[in-house]
Amino acid sequence: MSASTPASASAGVAPQREQWTGQAGFILSAIGSAVGLGNIWRFPGVAYENGGGAFLIPYLIALITAGIPILFLDYAIGHRFRGSAPTAFRRLGGQRNGRWLEGLGWFQVTIAFVIGLYYTVVIAWSLSFFVFSFDLRWGDDAAGFLINDYLQLGDPGLSMQFVPGVLIPLVIVWIAAIVVLGAGIARGIQRANFIFLPLLVVAFLILVVRALFLPGAADGLNALFTPQWEALADPNVWIAAYSQIFFSLSIAFGIMITYSSYRKRRSNLTAPGLVVAFSNSSFEILAGIGVFATLGFFAFEQGIAVSELNDITGVLLSFVTFPAIVSEMPGGPLFGALFFGSLVVAGFTSLLSVLQVVSAAFQEKFNLSPRRSAATIGVVSGVLSVLLFSTTTGLIALDTVDHWVNNIGIVSSAILTVVFVLWMLRKGNELRFHLNSVSTFQVGRSWLFFVGLLAPVVLGYMLIQRIVVLVFEGYEGYPVSYLLAVGWGAVLLLVIGAVVMPLLKWKRPVDDFDVWPEYTEEVVR
Repeated sequence: MSASTPASASAGVAPQREQWTGQAGFILSAIGSAVGLGNIWRFPGVAYENGGGAFLIPYLIALITAGIPILFLDYAIGHRFRGSAPTAFRRLGGQRNGRWLEGLGWFQVTIAFVIGLYYTVVIAWSLSFFVFSFDLRWGDDAAGFLINDYLQLGDPGLSMQFVPGVLIPLVIVWIAAIVVLGAGIARGIQRANFIFLPLLVVAFLILVVRALFLPGAADGLNALFTPQWEALADPNVWIAAYSQIFFSLSIAFGIMITYSSYRKRRSNLTAPGLVVAFSNSSFEILAGIGVFATLGFFAFEQGIAVSELNDITGVLLSFVTFPAIVSEMPGGPLFGALFFGSLVVAGFTSLLSVLQVVSAAFQEKFNLSPRRSAATIGVVSGVLSVLLFSTTTGLIALDTVDHWVNNIGIVSSAILTVVFVLWMLRKGNELRFHLNSVSTFQVGRSWLFFVGLLAPVVLGYMLIQRIVVLVFEGYEGYPVSYLLAVGWGAVLLLVIGAVVMPLLKWKRPVDDFDVWPEYTEEVVR
């Protein structure tokens, strides 16, 4: 018996782990996780600002050299060690290194916990605007409606003045998420993705087709896809491509580790991973077509060039620019309902994966049922979400926390994973052998180069660059004291989670799960 194979597992009495009912359920759920709000409102703007059609070259290179390799790394860790992020990393480290490596798992869980707090709020906004679409409630001033009437935005700080228009849909989103999570993997998350993901694709395809027939749509597409070849010589364009791929695939903060742990033993990993990665990128390109065809119409109506438009990415694109467009176009209410309905669905399927990272970790650490864990995590997260993000300072807090957690937290998590797993513990070959032992698409030694050297070098540059900018230039003109408390405070919370949680006693032995035997090159052959 190997050192990592517990007696209970070898005796055949290990508790049965939840599983996806089949490969289709896993693929749809993984795609549902990857396809989120960022695909719709981030990719089009990033591509437009970084070379247009030429951006697709570094984008695809980033996908192949960093996105897919790290996705495979997450799959291998989760499936090989059969657990949530803390469980998988603890087992990967073994008796000697398991305790401190478990901290990396909790670092990822805490990232997911924090993201869940504010991601639900954007879904709540989308739900509100879905309703507002039917009577074009924002009127002629979409920006004023969002900032003053809907969000009632105040100054940076901590406000206890709640906004009912945000609070009510936020509570609805949390209740729905708790119900789905409590139903478990197959009956909850998988079933939700079987319903919502096809609905998202159909709704967004209708929206894109409608946009393509608007006056000025061709100008918008030309603005997006006209190659600016000189941009390829700019290192920042390549960094933007790696950043987009990295953030859009749901990698390096526990989601794909957790999801792959629910796959059956003899489950193909790499071929479905390719399906997930290219499906996600295809949806991003589809989103770019729909968004810029619509922006072309908006520019046409105003008699200006697309390049003169403001707010073509992020929150303002969705909640200011698009409402203004909807007000001017024929059949605007239906178009608005399709757009904001797509945001709700895309956001909700991604939210489920984020929350499952936290729920699964607590299930295993404290021996909780899926229903009890979902209720506990959901109620605690829901209360914090309401207190922090449904008030008049919610938008500023969301913007700040999101920027620090994504640019500092997730990037740090990816770098630490590679350094600890591949450089220090030298588990690269073991994980590669595991992938190849169950998969049809075989990964060679080049995978170790991409995931072990190229990806961390690029990500390390991104991290250092971002830290320097945040330290010396601040962010969005917010007060330094506010950024220290909210931005860097969020990063401190991630570190506290990584340090404190491994010190707590496991209510269910960490090895008391269904595990694989050790893999060696000889066994795989």
